[in-house]
Amino acid sequence: MSQEVVKNDKKLEENKKEYPFPYVISNMQDWPIYKFSQDREGFVKQVYEFTAERLLKSMEKDSLSEALAKILYLERIRIIQDPWRVDPPDEMDFWSDIKQKLLKGSLDQDESEVFEHNKELLERIVQRYAQEIVGSFKIPTYKLARKVLPMLFNTILNAVTLFRKRGKLQEKLKIVGATDHVRSLIKKGTIVLVPTHFSNLDSILIGWAADRIGLTALSYGAGINLYNNRILEYYFTRLGAYGVDRRKKNGFYLETLKAFSQLAIEKGVHSLFFPGGTRSRSGQLETKLKMGLLGTAVDAQNAVYQRGEDNKVYIVPVVLNYHFVLEAKSLIDQYLKHTGKELYLVEKKAFGGAWNFFKFLWQFFSASSEIVVNFGQPMDVLGNFVDEEGVSLDQFGKPVNTKDYFVSGGELKYDTQRNSQYTKKLADKIVKRYHVENIVLSSHLITFTALKIFQKQYPSLDLYGLLRLPKDDKVILKNTFDQNIEKLREQLRKMEAAGEIQLSEEVRDAPLDELIKDGIHNCSVIHVKKPLKIDKEGDITTQDMNLLYYYHNRLLGYNLGQYIDVRAIKKK
Repeated sequence: MSQEVVKNDKKLEENKKEYPFPYVISNMQDWPIYKFSQDREGFVKQVYEFTAERLLKSMEKDSLSEALAKILYLERIRIIQDPWRVDPPDEMDFWSDIKQKLLKGSLDQDESEVFEHNKELLERIVQRYAQEIVGSFKIPTYKLARKVLPMLFNTILNAVTLFRKRGKLQEKLKIVGATDHVRSLIKKGTIVLVPTHFSNLDSILIGWAADRIGLTALSYGAGINLYNNRILEYYFTRLGAYGVDRRKKNGFYLETLKAFSQLAIEKGVHSLFFPGGTRSRSGQLETKLKMGLLGTAVDAQNAVYQRGEDNKVYIVPVVLNYHFVLEAKSLIDQYLKHTGKELYLVEKKAFGGAWNFFKFLWQFFSASSEIVVNFGQPMDVLGNFVDEEGVSLDQFGKPVNTKDYFVSGGELKYDTQRNSQYTKKLADKIVKRYHVENIVLSSHLITFTALKIFQKQYPSLDLYGLLRLPKDDKVILKNTFDQNIEKLREQLRKMEAAGEIQLSEEVRDAPLDELIKDGIHNCSVIHVKKPLKIDKEGDITTQDMNLLYYYHNRLLGYNLGQYIDVRAIKKK
């Protein structure tokens, strides 16, 4: 079995299973996340001690004072310029005390005394960070959420279909891919889901999908900006989430985050993190991943083997497939400002609160569109595929022993440089799998085709010139559009047959007119200004070129633009 051409266990239209599946581990008290949460304070202590030790090893004695002074400055600026409701009430008092002790410690003490004094300050800081980060898991809250979320989805779905045929939740929120394969690994090792990231809804959807296929609850990062909403704060802090404060970019905080992730994985806690780091502002599938959290999976595997244990870490790429994204307008505006060399990129806070979350759900269920969660082929931390028994396979399908990869000079060792290279290799493999596991929806195909036609109609314009096209020039003749859709669809069918991408049933088989209408409707349903619409003459036009560009970007990376042909276009 080739490493590069591996198809999902089930094609999209074949995955008709009824969810939810029974839990692989039926007793929630046996779930790793519950066991780890039972000794939260002990784990907090382990995290900050591990972090402090790693930080102290990485810096010289005389650089510790400088590091503390820098962190103190950044934190005081954060408190003054960007305070949040969720911040602890003693924030300023804590950092003022650190400042006083840092100044006092530099007076009338020799070098060794200053270092010991500063070491205590470092430990206090990372202990505070660890307390902020480490979440908890409450079985009653999880059971409540498990009942409430499907009830909420179903209630909204049936409310908006009151005068139409009543819908099924499974027709709206589809789960496909290697679900049986992923389930088979739950008791054989530790699973780390690494999804694509397009919306602040992603964590909720992935958690819901993981529960539907019978996985245990997952440890996952949630931006503490979401905690500004008291309802979201209550649930996130009790459902296995760990807090991530993106205002804090200093080395101490980032090392504490990584320590938490590594130690949780070592303890067998099934985890989820977005290796892209943040939502895709451009709408494109991730092409570069952050090495920080991804590297914790590699380091965790290394540490487990060093302790003489055989627990394996399995990486599962997950691709989320949306027709539309609620935040698309703000995301693409941020992206274009950034790539247009704006000096400052304003970061939007949160998802917009509970109201916008419910607004999104209503608009989603009002539409005929669906969201598809595709669980990809599991791998080990070296990027080798694994079978359902958890055995790693090389590119020829032969078993390999991953433990051997961590041996140096005849013994298992931790090697920072080596593990860094393994992490880069794993990141490259995940990116490739995202493109293979990507499911082309009708909206992806029609927006990509339209934007590429515009680019070929006006070859002298750069992107920003194209985005400023006058209204009268933003028209594609129906015949031109139809011919190019069919041409791209045929190429996509060939790519699917070769295992390079996956297609939704509509893209693969629907009549052309139905495919186009479905795609135009679904990409435009929540937007006031439509990415695409059909005008009175039956031709294709756009009211918002920025949004069209955003949705078009989903199919970048496949070299499909070469198949667009506009030579037969005639001016109106």
